[in-house]
Amino acid sequence: MTTYYSSSSEESDPVNPVRLLQLQAPSVVFKDKLVCYSLTFTDTLLCYSYIYLHFSSSLCFLLSLLRAARIGREPCDDEQPRYVPTELVKPPCSNDASVMYHCYLIKLKQNIDCDIPVSDIVLATRNKLDCDTIANMNFELQVQRGPLAVNFKYAGDVNLCSEQVLVCRRFQITIFRILVDHELTKLEKVLERFHLGQNYGTESIDYLLLPAARIHQRASIIDLDTVMSMSSHCNKDFGNRVCVDCPQPNNNSHVPLHTKNGMVCTCRIQNSVVYTPHTDGLYCITGLLDDLTGNSLMRDNKSITYKAYYEAKHGINMRFDQQLLLNGRGIFRLQNYLLWSRQQRKRGSSHASVQLPPELCTIIMSPISISNLYSFSLVPSIMHRLESLLLAVNLKQMILDHLPQNVTIPTIKVLESITTEGCQENLDLESLETLGDSFLKYAASQQFFKTCQNDREGLLSEYKEHIISNLSLGKLGCDRKISGFIRNETFDPKKWIIPGDYCRSYFLNEELLFDKRSIYVGGTRKIDAKIVADVVEALIGAFLSTGGELDAIYFMNWVGIEVDLDHIRYERHLQVQSEIPVDVGHLESLLDYKFQDPSLLVEALSHGSYIPGGYQRLEFLGDAVLDYMITTYFYDKYPEMMSPGILTILRSASVNNKCYALSAVKAGLHKHILASDIVHRNIDRTVNNFGSLSKESTSGLKSETYFSNVLADIVEALAGAIYIDSGYNKQIVFQSIRPLLEPLVSPYDRSFWKRFQDCSSSSTFSWQSVLVASKSVPMQQHSGLTPSAAGSDTIAFIL
Repeated sequence: MTTYYSSSSEESDPVNPVRLLQLQAPSVVFKDKLVCYSLTFTDTLLCYSYIYLHFSSSLCFLLSLLRAARIGREPCDDEQPRYVPTELVKPPCSNDASVMYHCYLIKLKQNIDCDIPVSDIVLATRNKLDCDTIANMNFELQVQRGPLAVNFKYAGDVNLCSEQVLVCRRFQITIFRILVDHELTKLEKVLERFHLGQNYGTESIDYLLLPAARIHQRASIIDLDTVMSMSSHCNKDFGNRVCVDCPQPNNNSHVPLHTKNGMVCTCRIQNSVVYTPHTDGLYCITGLLDDLTGNSLMRDNKSITYKAYYEAKHGINMRFDQQLLLNGRGIFRLQNYLLWSRQQRKRGSSHASVQLPPELCTIIMSPISISNLYSFSLVPSIMHRLESLLLAVNLKQMILDHLPQNVTIPTIKVLESITTEGCQENLDLESLETLGDSFLKYAASQQFFKTCQNDREGLLSEYKEHIISNLSLGKLGCDRKISGFIRNETFDPKKWIIPGDYCRSYFLNEELLFDKRSIYVGGTRKIDAKIVADVVEALIGAFLSTGGELDAIYFMNWVGIEVDLDHIRYERHLQVQSEIPVDVGHLESLLDYKFQDPSLLVEALSHGSYIPGGYQRLEFLGDAVLDYMITTYFYDKYPEMMSPGILTILRSASVNNKCYALSAVKAGLHKHILASDIVHRNIDRTVNNFGSLSKESTSGLKSETYFSNVLADIVEALAGAIYIDSGYNKQIVFQSIRPLLEPLVSPYDRSFWKRFQDCSSSSTFSWQSVLVASKSVPMQQHSGLTPSAAGSDTIAFIL
């Protein structure tokens, strides 16, 4: 029998300062060695406790633990600010006579044929965007017919006089109000307020979105001719306007037409937006119908003419029934083209064409082509992505201000970290959050393991959970102002703030971030502490995936999670006699690892019924190490598959007690466990149950099979023992334990997805998360998977 004993007597056993947190007395003096001013300890760690004077090396860590305890008890305010990037904000009282704008060409490219072409648009801002932002503004919109590529390019600077700025603002307010409201009444009210010049002196979102000049006009960047010549229904002299550039009318291109505005040249109406009072509708006019007049039979009803129809339906007597009819199209309905699932966007009625008599039309905008109108309907989604990216830039800069100069992180990773699943976009934080969660668990576990070497697993778990709980992480994220940058709602283009439109009570307040940078607050919103905690974990994952463990530690320390990766010698107070009750050689061969200290192997196999405490401390450590190593393995091995949800599924299928228990049985580890007879009987029952399962899989997804947790604990304890014995080498741990877990699950394994679906039928698991954005992986090479017809850029698993 192996005998374990304490290396120090009860008299000389040092007092663990963390263990003293269990004391409930408000003040105690123990052998004149303690200085005491402590509050009570209830269901969680509270605050200061007795400090044994010669434990000065543990004092800083203890104080950080106590600080975390206080944070964990404080409620997190769910009313948090909503930040607006400074780059898109107009400073107060900045109505200069001449304003310089930095121009960026928004290039739109359709990847498939479409009946409506797209045209480029110019974004003009008063604040220059950095190169990093422009480089990351290359993405795709999910339009009805397929993906549409968006690219940003710096196009130069322009100076606009105050009159030009007002005309440009009126242009964009008009076109966006038409697209948002589809109403003339609202547009009139907005333009009336615009002409009154209300709220010009306030801080507000303000930039220009204008049509780009054609290729032969590119020297001017902006198509100012179109903007400046745009006719509004507010212009009193619109009717009977002469088109001086038109030749003598010898075809239908320049024929005067009678409209509600008066006589208008054809060239002014065939690319315009008109309003029809009899239907209270807005339409985009694409040209004249050469074969239809008011006296023609209707296309949809050959038994009646258009003139007779309007008289019967609307009581209107057409006076100019010899005029050619106009070809109109309903105004495009704004949609969120950033949505991950195209199935959520339905074809609107705007695709249907209509025939309109010119005399029933009031021209609202001219000239404006259907190409420009369609392109501008995409702009709210494009600008939402830019606003989100600029928020990520501001958060990145705020964080890096407090980290060492050599630490960096890609902006797109920050954007991914602050984008929650609720946004329903093609990127979100889930994969990075899963990665960050595993590293946080590992970092906290090894910190408490090495710092609290006399405490058993139960206390270590309490300490760890207190640090990594959603309440603690949420409070830390709010204190560091991370919450204001989070994107957690699906974008609604109808709520998009039109730049320069002051009809809403949407004004901004400037806020200073840690005395270094400013940001604007556009109101408040309720946000749950769990969401903030997820973002903190995702940012940990972002720093980890791009800069390594040290960068992640720097970020965690700044947030308030004070851990390190320094290696402290493990002082074990349990020693083993020379006679070892396990077959060390066989186990070392099985694990492909030779122990420097075989007593660690014995401890890893010893249940609490065999010796007090048993393998629990090693299990606590090994659980975190294995979780972290398996998660990083999947993240690194399948980067093309890391769409939202996939990493979480792979981790859940691999890091679980049933998976570990089945692996232990397959390897025969149950034969070497040191435990009581009762424990062994439970283990034998597990072995018999597992005998009926397939031995080709270790995914542990069968939910009804009984198993003993001891088997899973042994695998984790062995990982902890190897981790310590190898000098804290995680790679050696994974190389040793991974063969026991083989075959690991694969996202290309059809049978895995089928089994997971069976186990998840009653859960909130969504097969939408299985859709994988991957253009580079030839899916047909992987047996059992068939690409769906969801789209050229999307692969779905067909089961």
